[in-house]
Amino acid sequence: MTGTPQPAVAPEADFDAAPGMLEGAMELTIGPKECNLAYWITQVAQGTLRERGVSGHHDDAEVPAFLTAPGPLREALVLEFGLRGLSEEIATRLLAPYVAIAPGVLEMEFYATQLLDEARHARVFRNHLVELGMDEKTLLSDIDAMAVDFRREVLEPVIDFTLDIVEKQRDFYGGVAVFAIVIEGVLAPAAELSERKWTPLSPATGEISRGTSIDEMRHLTVANTILRDHVRDNPAYKPRLLEILRAGVELWDSIDDRKFVLHREELFQQGMHEQADLIGDYEIWPGTRLLDTTPAQRYAMAEQWTEKMATARLQEMGLPAEAMRLTSRATA
Repeated sequence: MTGTPQPAVAPEADFDAAPGMLEGAMELTIGPKECNLAYWITQVAQGTLRERGVSGHHDDAEVPAFLTAPGPLREALVLEFGLRGLSEEIATRLLAPYVAIAPGVLEMEFYATQLLDEARHARVFRNHLVELGMDEKTLLSDIDAMAVDFRREVLEPVIDFTLDIVEKQRDFYGGVAVFAIVIEGVLAPAAELSERKWTPLSPATGEISRGTSIDEMRHLTVANTILRDHVRDNPAYKPRLLEILRAGVELWDSIDDRKFVLHREELFQQGMHEQADLIGDYEIWPGTRLLDTTPAQRYAMAEQWTEKMATARLQEMGLPAEAMRLTSRATA
């Protein structure tokens, strides 16, 4: 008796075959019609997450011993996944009003699936901290303690800005722009950087980052399609959309994320040289070895990716790239 063959997975949802997050977010065009609830069940839950649904990584993808012992690499990863886990938890809560005010069933289904995605991301980031040796019983309070300043200085202004648009103003399309172009559009390149820098060091960490990046690529492209079609069909909304994007730029320019990002990148820098033999000649981007990069260079590259991705997406919507010119980036 032979086993039932697994159904084919859409290329953009295939864990091994999907493009990188940046490439996919700039080139892929899919919308809520394709990415409905059935798509999420068959292509994401049974495709991307096949054999990775519990922890975000395959059972064969191990956590190296050096990440469970005290040291700069472990500290860098605890800070990164701790802050990302909290950010994803808050993103989950922020998405509830999107589902409530969605103008149609397709949009409602998509944002219901994105809400599940963000909740899963928060869970796998937290779970990975337990795999690193953090106490599961005190994990939530430990994350809260490490993120006090980050929550106050970075997350709370974003929460207030987003809820003003989706709860007080009940502007669904404005909320889509805030979440996808401003928030995720700025944070997504950091997710790409995370996947690239942890892949040669920890199979488990790399797979978790890979899975979340595939989700973020879908979130960005579907939201972009929603906005593109709405502006095309309702050109009078374009000034309002530009107004929101510019307000979002001003928000990020007022947030000092750099100290949070560079602190953990400096810890990563110390730790990666301790594992130089393992990393070897691995290139974090074409022509550049990870071992030859500095914290500032990695941060700057994430900024360049943000600029490039925003330009491509805004051009597709017929909006000026200047709408997303940022002088600072939030890459936590």
